[in-house]
This record gives sequence, C-alpha cells and structure tokens, in this order.
Amino acid sequence: MLALQIRPMTRAELDLGLDWAAQEGWNPGLHDADSFHATDPQGFLLGTLGGEPVGMVSAVRYGTSFGFLGFYIVRPSYRRQGHGLALWRAALQRLEGRVIGLDGVVAQQDNYRRSGFELAWNNVRYQGAARARMPAAPSVVPLQALPLQSVLDYDAAFFPDERRRFTRHWVKQHGSTAMAVQRDGRLIGYGVVRPCRVGHKIGPLFADDVEAAEDLYRALMLQVPQGAMVQIDVPAANSQALALVRAQDLAPVFETARMYVGTVPSLPMARLFGVTTFELG
Repeated sequence: MLALQIRPMTRAELDLGLDWAAQEGWNPGLHDADSFHATDPQGFLLGTLGGEPVGMVSAVRYGTSFGFLGFYIVRPSYRRQGHGLALWRAALQRLEGRVIGLDGVVAQQDNYRRSGFELAWNNVRYQGAARARMPAAPSVVPLQALPLQSVLDYDAAFFPDERRRFTRHWVKQHGSTAMAVQRDGRLIGYGVVRPCRVGHKIGPLFADDVEAAEDLYRALMLQVPQGAMVQIDVPAANSQALALVRAQDLAPVFETARMYVGTVPSLPMARLFGVTTFELG
C-alpha cells in the first residue's frame, strides 16, 4: 500500500487546490493564489500517493507567534483512509508553538476540540444580488491614493500578528478594487472587493464605525455589475455588521466556527464588518 507523501505545494499546484476548493462550494477568488502563496510559500501542504495529488491543507505562518489553518481538503475518492488525519498532523506540526486559528464548518467543532481548539465566535456568509447603484460618499477614495504604509498600519489592528506581506498583495490583487474612507484627513476604514468563481466577494471590510462601513460598502458595490452575486463574511458578534448586510437584502447561506488553540486574540470586533478570507484569516 502506498504511503502518503506530504510536501509544500508549488505555486502552480496551488491553482489545483483552489479548483478543489471551488468544487467544495467555497467560491475562492479568481486570483487568490498569488496573494496566498506570496504570504508563506512553504505554508501549503500537498498530500500525494504515487505522485498523484489526493489532498491538501494550509498552515500559514504569520510573524513569530500566529498561524492559520485552511484548505483542509481530501479528494472524495480518497476520504476515510487516514490521509486527512496525516495532513492535519503535518499542519499542526508546522505551526507548533504558535497560537493557531481556523474557520471550520460548525458541524466539525467537536473534531477540532479534540486537537485543543476552542470556539471564539461564528462567522456568517451573507449573499445576495448587488442592489441599484448609489453615489459613493466623497470621503471614500481609491486605496492606492493613500500611502501604503498607512493602510498597513491600520490593518495591523485587525490581525493577531504581522501580515504586511499578505496585505501588500491582497489590496493590489488582479481584478480587485480596494477603497478607503477618511475623516478629517485620517484613515478610518478600508475594504476590498474581488471577482470569484461565482460573483464577487467583499473582504476585508474594516471601519471605525457603522457610518464609515456603510460608505465603504456602497463604494465597493459601484465596482460590481448590478444584479451580480455578492458575498461577505460577517462576524456574528458584530450586531451592526449584521444589520448592515441585512439592510442590503443579503441573506445568510452558511456559518463557520472561528476557533483557536492557545490564547484567543483580542480583536476589535465592533470595527470588523467583514472577514478578509476564511482560508487565511
């Protein structure tokens, strides 16, 4: 019997992983692979049998103290043979000694708890058609009009450890649009909308208050064809974020459990209106 071999994925192989994610219904962005791979080129693990790819998991390192698990996929015909467990153990080993986060299916919480993960909050994916266009507020400007350093500094408050390499790529991802909102000359929020396998997805959507979040949301919607499908992943703990997406006639389609092993990071939930990505945190 062939033994599972586990090694880092190449950039080209990550495209295959995104195809698998699309088949699972996760609707990845059309150009996510470049941003993902650049963040941690050794952080995407591929399991092969006799050279054939059968599964993957990501174990992406950030800074010196944090890691995030994602892309935990085994091809259907190879499931229930121990390959998923082998990939899981390899991912945990790569992130050993760090606080580790994941966004898992709610039904799998008990399995994750066996590895020491504890629930922090739920994230809810909301989905709907882009509504009729509304003018953008004058306080909203293209993100590239601002010094990148100010954006990186603002983003840092929303993540447990340093992720500047990721953010630099994410806000310039091909096909995406990044917008910022300012008040009295100060950056008070930013968001990104990107094309996905189906429709478009907003993430992140960070703002100091709900008014800034609404202004950003409207500006991002101007980048989406009217009637196109839009998705945004909202922390259930942020009641104002839930009210915002419901007012846009978006409806919940599924939830994930944000879980951590180690100390749960203290994040500004009242300012977190949209998660960046379930795959990388």
